[in-house]
Amino acid sequence: MTTPAPHPATASRRTLTAAVVQASAPLFDTPAALARAEELIREAVTVRGAEVVVLPEAFLGGYPKGLDFGITVGSRAPEGRDLFRRYQASAVTVPGPEVDALAALTRELGCHAVVGAVERLGSTLHCVALHLGPDGYLGLRRKLMPTAAERYLWGQGDGSTLTVVDTGTARIGAAICWENYMPLLRTALYAKGVHLWCAPTVDDRDAWQATMRHVALEGRCFVLAAAPYLRRDALPAELRPVQGDEPGTVLIGGGSVIVSPLGEVLAGPLRDGEGILTAELDLDDIARARFDFDPVGHYARPDVFTLHVDESPRATMAPSGGTHPAAAPR
Repeated sequence: MTTPAPHPATASRRTLTAAVVQASAPLFDTPAALARAEELIREAVTVRGAEVVVLPEAFLGGYPKGLDFGITVGSRAPEGRDLFRRYQASAVTVPGPEVDALAALTRELGCHAVVGAVERLGSTLHCVALHLGPDGYLGLRRKLMPTAAERYLWGQGDGSTLTVVDTGTARIGAAICWENYMPLLRTALYAKGVHLWCAPTVDDRDAWQATMRHVALEGRCFVLAAAPYLRRDALPAELRPVQGDEPGTVLIGGGSVIVSPLGEVLAGPLRDGEGILTAELDLDDIARARFDFDPVGHYARPDVFTLHVDESPRATMAPSGGTHPAAAPR
């Protein structure tokens, strides 16, 4: 008896399981944060079957929600300077031992991961998204524009890290938190052919859900948004967040979500605790969605609009007759 040939739609189906992690890591304890990241990535892959895992913004190094670092306009308090010293010491270097450990894990598991981190580059900190995969460390995205008071803590990135990773199955890019509100940044990443739009964030507002659905619809891509869930009792006891000292006070309320290229919510938003969301993504949905709208293709009108993107490294200084090491490609 001859086995019937599979239906063309079934034969061509290309799927991928994605996970977004909603959790927080201990502040000022980088070894514990690394161990937590490894534990969560391993669970997402081995228990949930994920092939791509996204962790929240600043998961390694920490997002110090509610801390003011002793700052007022025109003045910095000594205790705030010391708090920043602790924060800087908690950041990771790239390359460095924490990145090496995560790279070894994704090689072992054969998965891709996008991990939010705080990078220490010289004496300046950067909010970054680390790209890791079956081949280890693949590159990073430095946040171009820290938001509001984040500018006291983090420097600006440049165009040299608009990284998009081609897995052979899908192209993965990342926009960190309020970078998702930058229309030209979105367009630059769309032009790189992003299929999986990763959004490590700490934005837990209801309005953020509209943003994630808009990006999915505009970019005709899957959106994987990972936010922390953080309570006061997870911070060191000696800190004084502006939200108050009640142990159960929620500092960051989550809202992680996975959205389809037509704006359909596939998983989440997750509230009221930690967890891992997963969804099976039909990658052919991208072509289906771009049938009637492609922001950098048949809907782009390049005869009217152009976008220039400077992707050169912008080192502060270069030695005479040479290139600053920071400008070297990673």
